[in-house]
Amino acid sequence: MINARDIMETNVISVTPDTEISRAVKILLDNHINGVPVVNDKNEVMGILCQSDLIYQQKEMPIPPIFAILDSIIPLSSSKKLEESFKKISAITVEQAMVKNPVTVTADAPVSEIASLMVEKHFHTLPVVDGKKLLGIIGKEDILKTLISKE
Repeated sequence: MINARDIMETNVISVTPDTEISRAVKILLDNHINGVPVVNDKNEVMGILCQSDLIYQQKEMPIPPIFAILDSIIPLSSSKKLEESFKKISAITVEQAMVKNPVTVTADAPVSEIASLMVEKHFHTLPVVDGKKLLGIIGKEDILKTLISKE
């Protein structure tokens, strides 16, 4: 059985929480990758930053629906959700745009489990960890390469 250890990329490109967004975009584009793990100084995974997180910045700020009655304004959506959207749209550093506490896999995770996560949860990049320590990364292409070796 093929597992994460067999297909993961161990020469991982990563960023830190204080990396500027413009630098992170350049890293993704220059290396033709969809996402990067965000690590601290101990190489522990703190988050993940994907192209979709950065594309989010191009969205327009949503105007929350409100209901006015007797000179009172009642928001019809969560102010917390609005605040999160605003933070992501206006992010300057990776920490402000990244997905915190991302889904990760262990080196022993079978490819079938990894593929299921990618398909069902729409993940394109999964960090491989031992505890919180980053060991490697698996992208969609790594899964596809297992199909070639079957021929």
